[in-house]
Amino acid sequence: MKLAFSTLGVPGLPVPDVLALANAHGYHGVELRAHPEEPVHPGLSPAERAETAAQFKAAGIELLALAGYTRVAAPGDDAPVLDEIRRLLQLAHDLGAPFVRVFPGADPDRPREESDSLAARRLGAAAEDAAALGVRILLETHDSHRTGADVIRVLGPVGHRQVGALWDVMHTWLGGEQPADSYAALAPHLGYVQVKDIASAEESTPLPLGAGVLPLTECVDVLCRNGWDGWLCWEYEKRWHESAAPLPDLLDAGRDHLVRLLGEAA
Repeated sequence: MKLAFSTLGVPGLPVPDVLALANAHGYHGVELRAHPEEPVHPGLSPAERAETAAQFKAAGIELLALAGYTRVAAPGDDAPVLDEIRRLLQLAHDLGAPFVRVFPGADPDRPREESDSLAARRLGAAAEDAAALGVRILLETHDSHRTGADVIRVLGPVGHRQVGALWDVMHTWLGGEQPADSYAALAPHLGYVQVKDIASAEESTPLPLGAGVLPLTECVDVLCRNGWDGWLCWEYEKRWHESAAPLPDLLDAGRDHLVRLLGEAA
């Protein structure tokens, strides 16, 4: 498996500095948070897009994904949601990223079936755009659809290879789903896996990998036992927790922890 980290852990850091961190600490790729407060977002000009793509190529680091914030199950008209997805897809295409991340974001007061249908309709509509651009849309296990069982209710009806899943191991754990069950649900659709660690369900300040309660050993074990050889991406949520330790100081130990888990699982 290849290792990456998310720029959620280094808010606002310029792309060259992010790439230097990846190279210095032995990571193969980077997940870029695509948000207006970050250096990379859908508002970039063609020249800025070309420069960013060239920076990744020169550094020899892969751009794993653009982590967007579109909520595909949110109430409202389809048009703004689809426009947001398409702008993210175009940016990913221009930068050479194979994946874009979207959230569910359903209204908890709305019937579950309605939200699932809404998300599936929008993702199905965006799937052809994704196919034309050679980018895959990944629905993350998150918020209203925390588990693999939740996400598959949306992806099943979509039935398009350009729409898949992103497994955030914290959210499936918070949803009470065992890693083997998460993998079984998501495996046919799995793009990559986000790893992290926290102290408890009530305390989600990010911790160094292996220092918390999340079942990282079990997650890596089930992936290895099933021959999955994709990406593990460390999403360290420094942006939401200013008191958390700086991610650059933790990158070596985090890489070593994941390599050790992979070795033990093998």
